[in-house]
Amino acid sequence: MRSDTMQRPLTPGAPARATIVALALLGAVAAQAQAPSAPKAPAPAADAPNAGAPNGGASPGIAATVTSPSTAALTPVPTPDPLAAMAWLQGCWRGTVNQREFREQWLPPAGGMMIGASHTVMQGKTQDYEYLRLEVQTDGMRYVALPSGQKEATFRFEGAGHDEVNAADVYTFVNTVDGYPQRILYRRGGEGWLYAQVEGTIGGTTRNVTYPMRHVDCETGDMLRK
Repeated sequence: MRSDTMQRPLTPGAPARATIVALALLGAVAAQAQAPSAPKAPAPAADAPNAGAPNGGASPGIAATVTSPSTAALTPVPTPDPLAAMAWLQGCWRGTVNQREFREQWLPPAGGMMIGASHTVMQGKTQDYEYLRLEVQTDGMRYVALPSGQKEATFRFEGAGHDEVNAADVYTFVNTVDGYPQRILYRRGGEGWLYAQVEGTIGGTTRNVTYPMRHVDCETGDMLRK
């Protein structure tokens, strides 16, 4: 081997130059991959409602989101319970007129009904008694009474009103057939008073009877002012 050939630097040929260029490109790609990427700017929320706008409205220049009725979530509307208006009646009620003591007791509303009973005593003897119930039917609420020795009678709930003169809420039930009584009214007064009224006509003579009662504790008999 000649000595002058070993001392001169070698000039790279075409294949060697291609390899060097490829290695340089790979190095640049690797450096770019390791460099942290710049954060992207958030896109403007053009369709989001402006929380700071008064009354929940959108600021000028920003469109508020409108939900299509076909895709909006519907909130179920609860059906009013007719018995809820009579829930105050639950408990025990007691009154006395002309040595006659009368009582009514009602259970709380449950299963579309309120169950009650009445009992009248005079000089230690039972004069009469009655099984009562308030029930919800397809066309409204009914007051059903089964007096001792008589047939069951049904009264349709006609509505509730307020007696301004006597400061009482009045709940009226009307007989569904022609017979006495024609109407039964429950007047809820203040301080735990209840006035049960029976109205009608017998033989052309009007007969109205009122049973004043106080709300009492079912166990102790103490008066309740509610």
